[in-house]
Parts: sequence; structure tokens; C-alpha cells
Amino acid sequence: MNNLNNAVTRFQAAMLDQGITPPDTLVGDSVLHRFYVEGDRKGTLNGAYTLHLDAWPSGWAMNFKAGVSFTWTLSGKKEPLTPAVKRQIDYAKEVRQLEQAKAHQAAALKAYWIWQQAEPITDPSQHPYLVRKRVQPHGTRLYKGSLAIPLVDETGQLVNIQFIHADGTKRFLSGGKKKTCYHLLGGDGSKLLVAEGFATACSINEQTLYAVYVAFDCGNLKDVAVLAAKQAAKSNLSTEVIVCGDNDVSGIGQKAAREAALACGGKFIVPPNPDTDFNDYVCNGGVIHG
Repeated sequence: MNNLNNAVTRFQAAMLDQGITPPDTLVGDSVLHRFYVEGDRKGTLNGAYTLHLDAWPSGWAMNFKAGVSFTWTLSGKKEPLTPAVKRQIDYAKEVRQLEQAKAHQAAALKAYWIWQQAEPITDPSQHPYLVRKRVQPHGTRLYKGSLAIPLVDETGQLVNIQFIHADGTKRFLSGGKKKTCYHLLGGDGSKLLVAEGFATACSINEQTLYAVYVAFDCGNLKDVAVLAAKQAAKSNLSTEVIVCGDNDVSGIGQKAAREAALACGGKFIVPPNPDTDFNDYVCNGGVIHG
């Protein structure tokens, strides 16, 4: 294998090490290339790279959706990026931000339209997911047979909707904003609780009567917990924030809850039994003490 082929292979391996699946073919022409990232929505180009195959092979790559980026050199030495490469990277990030803002705006408009068409739910019997999870509707609606849960941003504006089908399958509006967004279950504000999923948050809210923020996944727990603390501070409330994580066998839920609690200056709790969330815990007879 010649040095150039070796550089391409090593750069591909480095991308994989960083969790970025490279395209089938990498072009070492010092030009920035966008590419489809495996697992993303069809038609998206959330990956970018530039590869230089000169006397000192080097490269840069990023997964915009995951927020992962890195620089690489064949020599393994940390070498500064050239001004030309920095301009390419800055341009790629700027284009990506504009694309994302446009997608967020379109999704928010669609979310508003769907929400107006959706039917308010007055009883859990109106959707099998609510029946199965043994929770109340909490402001959700029905849209084409799916449970529709609104997501708002920090200004309180509707920006996205989570749809839960009868079989429990979940999806969001394509291009919709989720990071830092939440659904709030009203209640006693002397403590603010933050949970991953909707059903989990409902069980916690119904047992403790405290207000609960739905973060929708563990990756959003920290942002929503910090937002909850900020909103409490703006209201001049010395409110305790408690992050209610899932007790995952993998440890991912506990780790996310711990990091969220540290970030907001709060506490975190998880259900006592492995491989459960608080909805599982309550459905099996557990009691959450406020």
C-alpha cells in the first residue's frame, strides 16, 4: 500500500474511532465535502470532511447532528490548520446552521398546524399507550390515531411534536428542534423534576404532584435540567431541581441523570430495580415519595 492509500485508510479509521461513519469514497483534494451519515433521515448531509494528501497528510471531519468533530494527521502530531482550511470549516458550519434554522422553522410551522387539527384527549381510554402505561393525558392530543405531545422551546413557543403510535413507536417531526425543548406537566413548583420520557414523567407527576419537565431522551436531560433551574431563578424561586433518570443496565441513564444534576446544581434519583424507569416502577406497585 503506497503512502497516499495508507493515509486515506488511516483517516477512515480515525473517523470510525470518533463515531463518524465515512462515505464509501474519500477524496483527498483539500476541498470540503458533505456526505450522508448512516442512520440519518434520507437526503440529509450531516457529515463533512476535508482531506489533504500532500507531503504531510491531514484532515478534518464532523458529524453536525452529533456535534462531533476532530482533526487528524498521518504523523500523529498536532499541527495547526491552515487559514484556508479554517475558512472551509467555518463556512461549512455556517451553512449547516442556516440549514438547521430553516428546517426548525418549517417544522415549527407544521407543528402549529397539526396541533390545531389534533383532537384534545379527555380520557386515557382514547389511546392504547395511555392505557398500557396507566397514565393520564396531561394535555396531549390525538392526530391520525397517534398520541401527539407538544414540545416547546425556552420561550414557550411550540416547535415540535412527538408522536406515539398505538404500538409504542415514537417519532418527531422531521427537521424539528428537540435540543433544550420540553413538555411541562404542571404541578407544585416547590420542586422541579426532570424525566426522560413522557410516560415516566406522568407517573412521577401523578404520584408526587410536583411539576415535571419531559426531556424526551437522556441526551436532552442536562439541557432541560439547566433550563428548569434558570426558569426557577428568573422567578426568584429557590427551587430544588431533581433529575429522575432511568435505571439502565448499560448505565447510560444513570450517567446522564448524574451529569444533568451536576450541571443544574440539583440532585438525581433512579428507580431501585435494574432495567426500569419510574413508569415501570409505579406500574409494578412502587411508590415515589415526594
